[in-house]
Amino acid sequence: MWRWTTHLDGGPRRVNHAAVSMGHKVYSFGGYCSGDDYETLRQIDVHVFNTVSLRWMKLPPVRTGGREHARDVPYMRYGHTAVLLDDTIYIWGGRNDTEGACNVLYAFHVNNHRWNTPKISGTVPGARDGHSACILGKAMYIFGGYEQLADCFSNDIHKLDTTTMAWSLVNARGTPARWRDFHSATIIGTKMFVFGGRADRFGPFHSSNEIYCNKIKVSTEKTLMSMDSL
Repeated sequence: MWRWTTHLDGGPRRVNHAAVSMGHKVYSFGGYCSGDDYETLRQIDVHVFNTVSLRWMKLPPVRTGGREHARDVPYMRYGHTAVLLDDTIYIWGGRNDTEGACNVLYAFHVNNHRWNTPKISGTVPGARDGHSACILGKAMYIFGGYEQLADCFSNDIHKLDTTTMAWSLVNARGTPARWRDFHSATIIGTKMFVFGGRADRFGPFHSSNEIYCNKIKVSTEKTLMSMDSL
């Protein structure tokens, strides 16, 4: 039986951050905390939680040679995603109060704590926040989110092949999941399960008719089909 065993104070206070685990450590990137400054362009912060010692550590910022911000380091943001592939964490999307949403791909290398922006090709998804991201094989799949340029919710699936660093739009058959943001998604086998999130009752554009989704949607890679769960 699962049960809660430990309550720890002293960690970073925030919501809409992104976190992944590698070995006995959890890496947490960015997020929103009321009262913090999100109008000044500054580096994203990275906190590491050691599950053995039960201690938090904040990584020092990257040296930028006197500049406030380095091109290869993501700026502070919220509503982004993080996925782990081998020893690299990919950060994509999210927004802050100055730059708006972002669609630049950033790579954080766990072994040396260095950042870079991989050279990519293909059809890059529009800048957004509140999407989800999952890894299947050597590919990252993102779903949904609120797309800034279109000013609407999305229900697209985009694929990044990390062997070629090429983006593509997945043309899934079947009944797609409702457009939404701030949902969750996970991969089990070759299926991506999407649950929850915020949407609009009448269409992809935001209005005062918000609804919250409570159906699990399943998308399978082998057939590129989208279906409701049983």
